[in-house]
Amino acid sequence: MELIDRLNSRQAVIGILGLGYVGLPLMLRFSEVGYRVLGLDIDAEKVDKLNAGASYIEHIRAESIAGALTQGFSATTDFSRASECDALILCVPTPLNKYREPDLSYVIATTEAIVPHLRAGQVVSLESTTWPGTTDEELRPRVESTGLTVGEEIFLVFSPEREDPGNPTYNTRTIPKVLGGVTPACTAVGEALYAQVIDQVVSLSSTRAAEMTKLLENIHRAVNIGLVNELKIVCDRMGIDIHEVIHAAATKPFGFTPYYPGPGLGGHCIPIDPFYLTWKAREYGLSTRFIELAGEVNTNMPKWVVSKVADALNERGKAVKGARILVLGIAYKKNVDDRRESPSMELMELLEDRGAEISYSDPHVPRFLPMRKHDFDLESVLLTPESLAATDCVLLATDHDRFDYDLIKAHAPLIVDTRGRYREPAEHIVRA
Repeated sequence: MELIDRLNSRQAVIGILGLGYVGLPLMLRFSEVGYRVLGLDIDAEKVDKLNAGASYIEHIRAESIAGALTQGFSATTDFSRASECDALILCVPTPLNKYREPDLSYVIATTEAIVPHLRAGQVVSLESTTWPGTTDEELRPRVESTGLTVGEEIFLVFSPEREDPGNPTYNTRTIPKVLGGVTPACTAVGEALYAQVIDQVVSLSSTRAAEMTKLLENIHRAVNIGLVNELKIVCDRMGIDIHEVIHAAATKPFGFTPYYPGPGLGGHCIPIDPFYLTWKAREYGLSTRFIELAGEVNTNMPKWVVSKVADALNERGKAVKGARILVLGIAYKKNVDDRRESPSMELMELLEDRGAEISYSDPHVPRFLPMRKHDFDLESVLLTPESLAATDCVLLATDHDRFDYDLIKAHAPLIVDTRGRYREPAEHIVRA
């Protein structure tokens, strides 16, 4: 097949649609091995930055972008150029709407933007996490509206992203790639596409199996985090350190995997993906009670943390209203700048709603840039003895390694620790 030959010889042009935390590393990997890559994004500011050799993601260096440009990479907002590409890989968001139902608007809008420019001899790959059946039910009819037959003239696969921003152990190349095609021929083309850049491709029998695999991975984590978050509340009431218990249980060499509690769930996957399955399961008359219970526990964690802040202030003769509360870390996980679905956002809003004066410190996020659901006119506070002493409460939400925890402990009058960073008890440290 000519397309497979072009992919194997790295003569194919790769189109990456959506140049964010998933699309940008994938672009770099394809460029690294010699493909010419065209990036397509609706954000003109991102496109301009990339074409100038700049990066807008902290852990992706500008030098890497500049290197890709020398290999032929370019970015554009002109989706008609999709016709130039042999492969079109969709890496766009799949959030939830206000009713906590799947929002496929980005996937559908992107698909419809490229449909007029599709041609024979192309492969379309969806990497965005979604419910089982999306590729068959939403993408395939739109692709075939061109008159092209999927599996014969044009090829369609689902291959979920598995990016973990800031992970020093695994990267785009070394994380195995799950893949499912609409037809066996689609799967073969998908294998040729990804085998050039990923060390291991794991092919499944269908797109639905691949879609479900991604959901299982994230539901597994969401349920287990929900379990330890619930146990954290129980242990708090019993006067037991949940982190001590988890570390002890983790010494068992079999049958136990440690998961750690926090102020809620963050990131682009775990807080969202389980609800894609619960929504789809209703179509089959099923109730995913286990998943929904874990979601309920995790969703309620920010409110529980705020109640711990209120109790801690109250014990010191202060109210939340008017209290100066400094939130440490607004990224969703440590050592990255990624704020997607970060529980820190809800913590800040809940505290502000109760009248607190909110500030934040995050070495990875120097200024709060507006998000789809959140906006604060704030800049990161430099941690000094004076700035810490001026607070009524320091709320540790994301435990970046770049924080000076000894400095914080020495000068903050009250610390509410949601991450178990402070293991030694102290009168001014409250675990949450």
